[in-house]
Amino acid sequence: MKLRVANGGILVGRTVFGAATIDVADGRIAAIDPAISGSPDLDLDGGWLVPGFIDTQVNGGGGVLFNDDISIEGIAAIGAAHARFGTTAYLPTLISDSPDHIAAALAAVDEAIAAGVPGVVGVHIEGPFINVAKRGIHEAGHIRQLDPALVGLLSRPRMGRVMLTVAPEQVSVAHIRTLVSHGVIVCAGHTNATYEETQAAIGAGLTGFTHLFNAMSPLTSRAPGAVGAALDAPGCWAGLIVDNAHLHAATVRIAIKAKGPDRIMLVTDAMPSVGTNAASFVLQGKRIEVHHGVCTYEDGTLAGSDLDMATAFRNTVEITGLAPAEVARMSSEAPAAFLGLSATHGALGTGKRADWVMLDRDLRPRGTWIGGVRQAGALQENAAANV
Repeated sequence: MKLRVANGGILVGRTVFGAATIDVADGRIAAIDPAISGSPDLDLDGGWLVPGFIDTQVNGGGGVLFNDDISIEGIAAIGAAHARFGTTAYLPTLISDSPDHIAAALAAVDEAIAAGVPGVVGVHIEGPFINVAKRGIHEAGHIRQLDPALVGLLSRPRMGRVMLTVAPEQVSVAHIRTLVSHGVIVCAGHTNATYEETQAAIGAGLTGFTHLFNAMSPLTSRAPGAVGAALDAPGCWAGLIVDNAHLHAATVRIAIKAKGPDRIMLVTDAMPSVGTNAASFVLQGKRIEVHHGVCTYEDGTLAGSDLDMATAFRNTVEITGLAPAEVARMSSEAPAAFLGLSATHGALGTGKRADWVMLDRDLRPRGTWIGGVRQAGALQENAAANV
């Protein structure tokens, strides 16, 4: 398939072209020519074609919560809901749950990848090895210690990536080393760890921070905490929920300035309401209300988000003043590097997967392609052809 694109910004690597012909074969980009002959198949009309968004924290979408529907069908429904908004690769995320549910989630994601469900590249197990004082909306009854049996379960070979969020003060350095040695991507989150405890975990192989600032020991003058450790660790990545509710705009700018766009990942922490008009949903027995894109429990606790990646992208451009090409580093390139998928994901280039999103001039999604195939349900206004 050859796709001729013109009249906008086409981000190839870190270069922006005004027109391009993209040659796709077997789901990958065979060649990109920065020119077209004849009329375009896609007229961007002043918009953008950027690498598909990669979201490492997707609890749900399309009316489905992963914890409640741990199945190929549930995973596919979540992915389809997020594909409408430009997400082409994601980690279904299990909020703190029982060991049986953890085992089921790991198995279901393997099955989904084997079945070819679009966009699934692994699984995120968020808890239950976290600090109860920083649990947020996580159910206290599920929080537990990480033991050798669970380390063994998490360390088994998988078809995709395994991301694990823990509180560094609640797990041993030895367990972190073992997990990392088996390819598990260990992150800090829902933690009250000191700077020193977090640094010890980094030394053992921890490489990420789950929703930086939220449910995390803060940076203060004499106690840098987990936040300070994150900002002081050039080799670690950090996720940000840029929904105008979880973080102040200045906090977003400070984090990006401190770490740079190559180490910041935009994430949604999305709940089942994404892609629906639902005013509420149930999370582990708790009724969560959705108002103006914000998900909260009755006591005001934030409960994930109603955020999609296209909105996170647009919000970040508005908050920071950065160009879309710079923000794409945080929505695509950085998460690909974090997951060890840079050879195939995160940028438009020869040999990489044919995953991209078309945005209009207001940065709203108008089409999503995964493996060169346009996804059903994606908005299609301003497109010259549905190819």
